Amino acid sequence: MKLNKLAIAVGAAVMGLSSIAQAELSANIGATSNYVFRGVSASGDDAAISGGIDYGHESGFYAGTWASSLGGGGEEVDLYAGFGGEMGDIGYDVNVLYYWYPSFDDSDYTELSGSLSYGPVSAGLSYTIQSDVDDTGVEGFVEGDIYYYLSAGTDLGDGWSVGGTIGYYDFENDASGNELSYKHYQLDVTKSVGDFGDFTMSVSKADEESGDDDPIVFVSWAKSF
Repeated sequence: MKLNKLAIAVGAAVMGLSSIAQAELSANIGATSNYVFRGVSASGDDAAISGGIDYGHESGFYAGTWASSLGGGGEEVDLYAGFGGEMGDIGYDVNVLYYWYPSFDDSDYTELSGSLSYGPVSAGLSYTIQSDVDDTGVEGFVEGDIYYYLSAGTDLGDGWSVGGTIGYYDFENDASGNELSYKHYQLDVTKSVGDFGDFTMSVSKADEESGDDDPIVFVSWAKSF
């Protein structure tokens, strides 16, 4: 019996070493003049800094965490895990993401997301499967909310690229009589400067139901290593 347990332990250790050899860790840092999330400023129109760490395995499994400052001294911490890959020319990704707001009570929620891509075009949706907001009386960001998006991008050469996104946030509590759901549009122009990272200028516009339908112009910088 002890021999069998030892064999299992050695086998598990070898598999663990193999997984480590096939895995990869990466990190990222960034800064933006306005942290815009799905067409709405999440930083109160203030600048924000961010950073994250990701683990990826050649099987397609990945996990990671990402954090950003928010306006008013708050912060957002994202914890996620998923699986992605390709079937012929079609790319796919499925993941679970937990939004954690340490400085704010009853604000955390969890989404299950899926996306497909073909060439320069991608589409996906996110469904809120759990929310601490449900018990607060706040009508948005509760279980049952769905976010859809369609995006496309192209490489312009010499480090330049351009992309656009159309999204729709379908809030579960729209049926309460308040109009909460909204569309948003975003255009991004990015310049990659090698070891100095990527610089992006963006223009975002959301429907008035979002709470702010003024166009938002912001610049961002990001670097992975």
